[in-house]
Amino acid sequence: MSTSNSFDTRKLVMLALLTAIVFVLQMPAAMINFGAFNVTLVLMPIAIGAALIGVYAGAWLGLVFGFVVLMYGQAGLFMALNPAATIVIVLIKGMLAGLAAGAIYKSFAKTNKTLAAVFAAAICPIVNTGVFLIGFYLFFAPTFSEWGPDIGSATVTAFVVMSLFNFLFELTLNLVLSPVIVRLIQYRLEMKKSTA
Repeated sequence: MSTSNSFDTRKLVMLALLTAIVFVLQMPAAMINFGAFNVTLVLMPIAIGAALIGVYAGAWLGLVFGFVVLMYGQAGLFMALNPAATIVIVLIKGMLAGLAAGAIYKSFAKTNKTLAAVFAAAICPIVNTGVFLIGFYLFFAPTFSEWGPDIGSATVTAFVVMSLFNFLFELTLNLVLSPVIVRLIQYRLEMKKSTA
């Protein structure tokens, strides 16, 4: 078997493994719950896959993330209000987060792989939360506001505050762990290549 085929096989195996990790980390038992929001660890393997395998792998892992969110009913409140918008937002935010992480990593990897991993780890939760908030304001905030000035504005504010808390937790976790994991995996792959 040629080296390029062997390398492609490794990428495929790594993508399968990261897909399974995304699936498991997004299961309800693995979630950290804060009110209506779930803090997830799943953005880490998305950023790692985007960095190690590529842009489309990041998009795939983000899509799997969105699928699992929908499968386990983790967007239930939003599904009750607007199912079509919820499905689109949930799938698109994960996919765009993975795409962005892969694109950022690819842009900076030639200069500095560790810095590229840090940027990829940062952009993943930024895009995920940003797309969620845009979707929330476009499709759900008007409904919450109609529920009454006191309840509506308090609920909209609470969702935004919880989203930002969620974002800061995920950003911090990604910034701390993803670059370290990416460097360790890259080191291991380089060691395997040199001994092959």
